[in-house]
Formats: sequence, C-alpha cells, structure tokens
Amino acid sequence: METKRQQKYSKLIQKELGEIFQREGKPLVGKAMVTVVRVLISPDLGVAKVNVSFLLADNQALFERINENKSQLRKFLGNRIGKSVRVIPELVFYLDESAAYAQHMDEVISKLDIPEPSDEEDEEEN
Repeated sequence: METKRQQKYSKLIQKELGEIFQREGKPLVGKAMVTVVRVLISPDLGVAKVNVSFLLADNQALFERINENKSQLRKFLGNRIGKSVRVIPELVFYLDESAAYAQHMDEVISKLDIPEPSDEEDEEEN
C-alpha cells in the first residue's frame, strides 16, 4: 500500500519522465513513442520502478538503450525535480508489453473466421 507521499512522487516522476522522453531524450529514443505507464516508488523514495511502453520501435533494442543511459535520464530528472525532492531516486526500468499484447490480440481476433448465425438458428432460440 503506497502512502500519499509515495503516490505524489510517483505521479511527479511519471509526468517528468514522460516530458524528458519527448524533449531531452529524443536523441536516445529517435522516432519511437515512449509511454511511462506506471511508476512505483520505494517507501524511502530512493528507488523508482518505471514501467515503459514503446510504439514504432524494436522494443528490446530500445529498452536496452534506455537502460544503458539511465544515469543520463536520472540527471535530466534531477534538473527538473531537484528543488522539490531531497533525493533523486535511482531509476529501474521495466518493459511493459501490455500495449503490444493488446495489439497482438486485436490481430488474432480480427483474423478469426466466425460464421454469421443462420436464420434457422435464430428461430430455434425464440
């Protein structure tokens, strides 16, 4: 159960990281769209677990690139929220594949060959 303080910092970090990926992180992510899905922060506010999702990109390669440059992302985050927090949290990124899974399921469902009910079946049900 997160405290109100944790929730407040989670929302702040989620918002700021989203803007960082749009602006300062453009050279890092290129044309890919990065969505910060959720941020969970530890009770001591020292570690932020960040779930990210990608569109228009090779997920694994981009995820590895973000992990390699997380110190730079933490620096950008510190420049933005350094005045309002005591400690800039360590960033731990997790790949959230729920959007890719939803897209995959949508494709599977659209490929199903479901026959239309016949008139005889409609009359039997009534």
